Amino acid sequence: MQTHPIPVITIDGPTASGKGTVAHRAAQQLGFHYLDSGALYRLTALSALRHNVALNDEHALAKTAEKLPCKFIGDQVWLANENVTSAIRAEEVGNTASKIAVLPTVRHALVGLQLGFRAPPGLVADGRDMGTVIFPHATLKIFLTASVEARAYRRYKQLIDKGFPANMEDLLKDLRERDTRDSSRAIAPLKPAEGAHILDTSDMTADQAVDQVLQWYAAVKKHA
Repeated sequence: MQTHPIPVITIDGPTASGKGTVAHRAAQQLGFHYLDSGALYRLTALSALRHNVALNDEHALAKTAEKLPCKFIGDQVWLANENVTSAIRAEEVGNTASKIAVLPTVRHALVGLQLGFRAPPGLVADGRDMGTVIFPHATLKIFLTASVEARAYRRYKQLIDKGFPANMEDLLKDLRERDTRDSSRAIAPLKPAEGAHILDTSDMTADQAVDQVLQWYAAVKKHA
């Protein structure tokens, strides 16, 4: 008997590894729901910045996270009645999100929200602790990574394409700092989940990575 009849694919990995693109495309191809858990931290960060919530006030930040009026429509992210898809990708928001993500109360405040995305026919969830903490019994767990240079270039291209200013040296420094912060935090550190498939996309296209994810999922279903 299956403990969890609704299939869940978790795709964890560091910043700018391409997990969002891969997870979103895989969800589209499977007809599954999609959860960008990192967007929830970015939404919390954006809301905190806009309402001048002190970044050392853990209780106030947790309250902000708990009451997020957010929704995902396709690949668009909404905060109340505002489309903030671009706004949450700004560097200041990303850096703030990485800092508040180390706070246990903020992480706890977002758990219920994340679990709520699990619905028929299935879910593809991307983040940093989807397979280790939020969905430890996921049908398929993937840890998607890439070299810091490949990730910095992708981030640079992404920012330039969206009209944001970007500097490669700054991005490399920022990514290394985020990697250290994410992997060394006391709560839910970034690491491959037990039994996760490791997928290095340094020299892969997004389509190739999606194909690999779908192949692994087909194999899991076949042996279920």
